[in-house]
Amino acid sequence: MDVLYSSRPLWAVLVSMIAAFLILATGEKNRNIRESWTIMAALAKFLIVFSMVPVILQGKVIEYTIVTFYPGLLLQFRVDAFGMLFGVIASSLWIATSFYSIGYVRGLNEHAQTRYFFAFAMCLSSTIGIAFSANLLTFLVFYEILTIATYPLVIHKESNEGIMGGRKYLAYTLTAGCVLLFAIAMIYYMTGTLDFKAGGFMTGSGSSTVLIMLFAMLIFGFGVKAGIMPMHEWLPTAMVAPTPVSALLHAVAVVKAGVFGCLRVILYVFGPGLLHDLGIWLIMAYIASFTVVVAGFLALGQDHLKRRLAFSTINNLALIVVGAALLTKSSMTGGIIHMANHAFMKITLFFCAGALHVKMHKDYVSQLDGIGRQMPLTMGAFAIAAIGLSGIPPMSGFISKWFLCLGALEANQIIFLFVFMTSAMLDVAFFFPIIYNSFFKKPLDDVAPHFDEAPMFMVIPLVITALLSIVFGIVPDAFFRFFSLTSLAVQNIMGVG
Repeated sequence: MDVLYSSRPLWAVLVSMIAAFLILATGEKNRNIRESWTIMAALAKFLIVFSMVPVILQGKVIEYTIVTFYPGLLLQFRVDAFGMLFGVIASSLWIATSFYSIGYVRGLNEHAQTRYFFAFAMCLSSTIGIAFSANLLTFLVFYEILTIATYPLVIHKESNEGIMGGRKYLAYTLTAGCVLLFAIAMIYYMTGTLDFKAGGFMTGSGSSTVLIMLFAMLIFGFGVKAGIMPMHEWLPTAMVAPTPVSALLHAVAVVKAGVFGCLRVILYVFGPGLLHDLGIWLIMAYIASFTVVVAGFLALGQDHLKRRLAFSTINNLALIVVGAALLTKSSMTGGIIHMANHAFMKITLFFCAGALHVKMHKDYVSQLDGIGRQMPLTMGAFAIAAIGLSGIPPMSGFISKWFLCLGALEANQIIFLFVFMTSAMLDVAFFFPIIYNSFFKKPLDDVAPHFDEAPMFMVIPLVITALLSIVFGIVPDAFFRFFSLTSLAVQNIMGVG
């Protein structure tokens, strides 16, 4: 595989970090200038990231070494097809989230807006650092930066509930970070390298018992942020954060970084061959399947809209892990492409929840009767994203779930086909009553019968992400080349091409 040495991955990380300190320096003196740093950084980051896509699709990788501590121990960026996919997801959705955040914080006249935008920019820097990490050490450094940068966003409201949510978030994620550090040190001691390799690099490096222990530690470390049960409890609690932060947690950065880490471990550290030899791929698939089903049933019982969306996220991230764990070409394709499809659909749902909160101060499912008549754009976008997550064509969620089902058949594991179908039916069960009630039930007394949407800074991003969820269902390779990047990543993992 050809290697191109370039500083573009470094600049993709630095641009939002530089903007973060410009935001801090501007402060409350001029809000328009402060927000302009966010928008300019988001656009610049996306352009830098997207400029690397043609290179990656040519079968090349892009490398940049920051520092070499010791042979095999480097802080290094390496952009491959899988990392490129995650980088494009994060950088493109940051643009939408930046505009949306401006409308949200101004619509509610939120306090500490400078801190909010500063932390947001730092989160995106660390997320791109994770996407482009060449090895486990670089991944861990940016993974922990993301943990710390997200904390001010979780506790943004500074209420007792927010402080408790932030403490629980840190307790879970920092504990996971310590476990990861130990496992990574052990891997370096055993192999002399930490570099990600398509198909894995751990084969023959230790006894079966030690390898299984290390796999369990890595999955625990990354599975905390991915919300794999029983390590999920921090995630619904963190919904006390402002809605754009929830969108960041669920669609762009934190939980996506966790599931991205799980897939790096399964496909780039251990690899399909070793996991088959150890016999732990099926155990991993069953654990993730348990999360899929239980999270779906828990979502059914949530009246708070954001908590229902949180359990839906846990459900969908576990689907991604199941797809990777089944280790077939179709299942891996379905799991990886679902990272992108889920991101656009779930950020739409959270954007809609935020619009309902800002405009109508409604946060509960039971309060939404007739709301679609007043906010048709918002609830129309909600309907599109919800239908997509249920796997109904022509939304993009259908593509993901089609490949996941094919993967279960390829693996001769029919039980997982039933898991995927059960997940889709649960999506219908906890989303469709919201859609029906909002459009067809009699409005509540305080719902005006006329068109009255949230600020356009909020409505336009949610409409765009909803429309893209349709476009990616009809043309999966449109605009961002998600399907091509996924196919190339799977080919490399399978050792084809």
